[in-house]
Amino acid sequence: MNNRRAGGLAFALGMAMLLTSCGSAQREATEAAINAAQTAIHAAQGAAEKFVPEQTKAAQDALQAAKHALAEGEYAEALKGAKDATQKAQDAVNAAAAKKQEWTNTWNSLNQTVPKSLSEVQAKLDAYKKSRKLPAGVDPAMMEDARARFDQLKQGWAEATTAYKNGSLADAMKKASVFKDGLQKLKELLGIQK
Repeated sequence: MNNRRAGGLAFALGMAMLLTSCGSAQREATEAAINAAQTAIHAAQGAAEKFVPEQTKAAQDALQAAKHALAEGEYAEALKGAKDATQKAQDAVNAAAAKKQEWTNTWNSLNQTVPKSLSEVQAKLDAYKKSRKLPAGVDPAMMEDARARFDQLKQGWAEATTAYKNGSLADAMKKASVFKDGLQKLKELLGIQK
């Protein structure tokens, strides 16, 4: 009976050691996956935070969930979360590159048209000032307002251009989007076609 008990005890101890070593290996693999996800997120943060901050946050949230699952000993869930975080980081990098290209194309288009439009508006304002004849439906107060708006738009374009030259494409696009609508309304008020 003692041999049986000793054999059972040895079997139980062996199983416990086997499970511990398996659990340890599983934990190490999960920790490695979480570290890889952390590295992927860290690499993605620079560009992704500028262009797609919501996707960067989703990757960070997935990583936090994986770390929490690891702390709870839920290795399968933690591994799944680490893989999800890594994928979301990669998706954020790809989306950021696409967004940057889209904004660059938009900026290049604006940079082609806006200076010309500003020159047209300036010429029209100068012509009205010189001739002292206002467009139909525009009174002197409206013309003064148009001049003030033009000065604001000109300043806004200068700020957007500076932001672009300083590498802040997101800021440049934000400024330019407000600017574009204002310029179009001013052109309509002055009777400039296009």
